[in-house]
Amino acid sequence: MKGFRASLLAFLLLAAVLLAAGCARRGGMSPQAAGLANDVPDPAQVRAIAEEGFVYGLPIVMNYGVMYENAVDRDSGQYKAPFNELYNEARVFTYKDTTVVTPNSDTPYSFAFMDLRAEPMVVSVPAVEKRRYYSVQLVDGNTFNYGYIGSRTTGNGPGDYLVVGPEWKGEVPAGIKRVFTSSTQFTMGLFRTQLFDAKDMPHVVKVQAGYKVRPLSAYLRRPAPAALPLPAFPKIDKELVKVEFFEYLDFALQFAPAGPEEVAIRQRLARIGVGPGKTFDFKALPPAQKEAALRGLQDGEAKIARAVDDVGRNINGWRLASAFGDRAFYHGDWGKRAGAAKAGIYGNDAAEAVYPMAKFLADGEPLDGGRHDYAITFPAGQLPPVNAFWSLTMYDGKTQLLVENPIGRYLVNSPMLPGLRRNPDGSLTIYIQKDAPAKDKAANWLPAPDGPIYLVMRLYWPKTEAPSVLPVGAGTWQPPAIVKTR
Repeated sequence: MKGFRASLLAFLLLAAVLLAAGCARRGGMSPQAAGLANDVPDPAQVRAIAEEGFVYGLPIVMNYGVMYENAVDRDSGQYKAPFNELYNEARVFTYKDTTVVTPNSDTPYSFAFMDLRAEPMVVSVPAVEKRRYYSVQLVDGNTFNYGYIGSRTTGNGPGDYLVVGPEWKGEVPAGIKRVFTSSTQFTMGLFRTQLFDAKDMPHVVKVQAGYKVRPLSAYLRRPAPAALPLPAFPKIDKELVKVEFFEYLDFALQFAPAGPEEVAIRQRLARIGVGPGKTFDFKALPPAQKEAALRGLQDGEAKIARAVDDVGRNINGWRLASAFGDRAFYHGDWGKRAGAAKAGIYGNDAAEAVYPMAKFLADGEPLDGGRHDYAITFPAGQLPPVNAFWSLTMYDGKTQLLVENPIGRYLVNSPMLPGLRRNPDGSLTIYIQKDAPAKDKAANWLPAPDGPIYLVMRLYWPKTEAPSVLPVGAGTWQPPAIVKTR
């Protein structure tokens, strides 16, 4: 999604630091009563396990928080629809949307949170005109991107696709074009539908009306299997996340069978009482183990911060990285997965979209619209090489939110090219500044904040033949440097 509710992310990342306040007021009890294994780990082992567990578990708990707010808690302010129902957002985000950071303002979203415990779900898509890009990103509770439906992978024709849980063994019915297997029992479909301009919204709504998410029994017009009651989802809020990180992880893991690369970390977590069927109670740990676990959580937070800072390559002031993918992509690299989630949970695979990001000039000077004007020039014939479309979006560098401006423009993208002014040599310059430029440059103005700037370029369905941004950080196409003009 390239964005996440800022408050929840902050709570999760502060959990290790703030946990001490909740712990210090409570005495310890026996290790067995706290959920520890009979062979009680010593404090050094507890610290190491807690660090590894926080790095391993952060994306899982973050995803749980998103699912809870969007599909469980009707009073969350983020609620979309109950499980197994589709929700369409018939608009793009503006500066008034403040609940997610770095929001996409190119493609209206549709969401489907799916419960696969009783039976699979069928995702159906309509015929979409060839020129319009769309995608359905399938993301599970492990934050693995386990499949795509859409322009790049399955084409723009109509089709029915089966989404199954990790232990499903049934027969695939006729008419199903492809089967996608989630590694967790609860999963999400994230739909993106390209919008060409404001007048195009009715056409997007028509496409969205053709999206369907149905239980397999409804698709086959057969009686549904016995419904399984929803579990007692633990409420997520600021105070509980401070003290119950591993309790949330306990809950989520019961719906996520361990993959081969998870067996070892699950076994280590079980030694401190974390895992499916466990009753971990951090507040009840003996004092020495409690202190060690606190230190481990702090170590894990620092490790994730380093993973974010070190991701990808710096090219002309832009940060380029490939940080999202499926189970095989991460291959047990939990630091990489946690860093990706912290940077922007639910990002696409690089084959689907690449996100160059810039907060600095090539020499390291921070971008600041209150002090300078800037420009970025794409040489003739060197626009971002994509099969779908590209965009350059402006965010406030402090909040990472879209910037209010007098012309209501939050981005410049390839559908706008006919209305943009080219230079005599065929190059294209975009003017990045808080005040309107001269009249002859106004068509190419991307309004900036009066302060720190954060720019995100989006390349949807990047080309694979040269010039290409792929492989990310080593491709034959590179984003041009941002330069000061004043």
